[in-house]
Amino acid sequence: MAQRSENIFGNVMPKKVVKKAVKTRMKNIRKFGDDTLKSYPVHLRKNPVIGDCLGVTDIRLEGEGGNDFNLDKGIIVGNIRMGFGHYRISMAIASAAKSMGYEPYWLDLNSFPETTCTKVISAQNDLYSLGSRLSKNPIFNKLIWEPLNYEGFRALSYNASDQENAKLMAPVYRNIPKDIPVVGTHVWPAQAAVHAGMKYVVNAIPDNWPMGLHLAEGSIHTIQCKNAYMGYRILNGMNGKKVCHPMPNDSLVYTGHYIDHELVQDLVGDCNRRMDRKIKGEPMRFLLTIGGAGAQKEIFAAIIKHLLPAIRAKKAALYVNVGDYRNVWEELCQEIPEMRRLATEHFMNFADAGKFAQEAIDGPVSGIHGFYHSNIFEAVYITNLLMRSADVLVTKPSELAFYPIPKLFIKRVGKHEMWGAIHSAEIGDGTLECRDIPHTLQMLDIFMKDDKLLSEMCESIKTNHSIGLYDGAYKVVEIAMGMKK
Repeated sequence: MAQRSENIFGNVMPKKVVKKAVKTRMKNIRKFGDDTLKSYPVHLRKNPVIGDCLGVTDIRLEGEGGNDFNLDKGIIVGNIRMGFGHYRISMAIASAAKSMGYEPYWLDLNSFPETTCTKVISAQNDLYSLGSRLSKNPIFNKLIWEPLNYEGFRALSYNASDQENAKLMAPVYRNIPKDIPVVGTHVWPAQAAVHAGMKYVVNAIPDNWPMGLHLAEGSIHTIQCKNAYMGYRILNGMNGKKVCHPMPNDSLVYTGHYIDHELVQDLVGDCNRRMDRKIKGEPMRFLLTIGGAGAQKEIFAAIIKHLLPAIRAKKAALYVNVGDYRNVWEELCQEIPEMRRLATEHFMNFADAGKFAQEAIDGPVSGIHGFYHSNIFEAVYITNLLMRSADVLVTKPSELAFYPIPKLFIKRVGKHEMWGAIHSAEIGDGTLECRDIPHTLQMLDIFMKDDKLLSEMCESIKTNHSIGLYDGAYKVVEIAMGMKK
């Protein structure tokens, strides 16, 4: 294996950095075991949730199933479950691939508990979730969490450590044909694919704050925003005050936003329906997506309380997706008793939830609609289905900042997310980041009472669409499949 921890795009790492990176890998081996010589059998199974709609086949290392890959049309979407973001981007890539006539294979490196790979990722995920929860403490957030997410992950030295750990993830790819293109929607699947000898690897970078964390040398890196291009091109600030050796021109490509085909194909029609509802005075539909870490639950509770009079008066309606965290819904209902009385619960039955989402595109909606699914695919994808009929998405400026729907941004979790709101505000499809509850409630009132804000965002979305801003998922697939030629 190439020692990618020693030299990153021509930038030689100090010996102490390399030594620390190797030490981290050895520590993980002692803690989680070493399966670098193990040969895991590969099985293919249709995904029971998104298999039909997105054409997704799961790659598994256990159980039964064939291993007859489509060597001509197959494309692997490599990801991890760490929050919902990377799954959501993977779904966008899979959706685009299916629409283009390809066969997407889903490879989640965090779904094989028998492997060292999953054990390492799960441990990192637990630490990140803990940090998200602790970030509610303003002192911890200011002194530790925001600096780590903004400058700590930015350093090339952090990438050196990840490259060593990625060697422990490579065995997952051992029995996968090496000439099937791989799109990694997190850097670890991309790094592991390169270490495993996969020939055609695309690293679909999720954020637009350039960080060494996201580098997978040996792959083609794609970015969603042009304002991030130069930051990555010159590896800006990733090695302290030193001027870095730049990334090669052909290893970095701007694509636009990674968006599902289903959301792009009638984007103009969905925007027109939003504006029609506003003109007719129908309830304004707010879609709230709530993570399980609970870092922002108090913000959502304030939003719900603030909107209750408008919901009762049929001036507003709410979609509340708590993902796979039923406890968040119960805690909200306990804090806001009237919420349950106004709510229709679409829990566990994904077919029922999907039917509601489809009928809501052209049909009436009132009250509060709660969504909870224990299956991770259902928990993530229901938000995508609900977007088409929603008027405003209320979210932190994470991966959802790039979706073509008017957005109200609440306080971030991690300073790197700040740039998602900045980018969205610049292209006109979202607000600035509302960093406290009073400003969030102010923006809710403006959406409700102002005649221009929603329509201007919808017009911006249509303009952005006309220049291909939301076509990034298609372009990523084109790049990956084009590498074979």
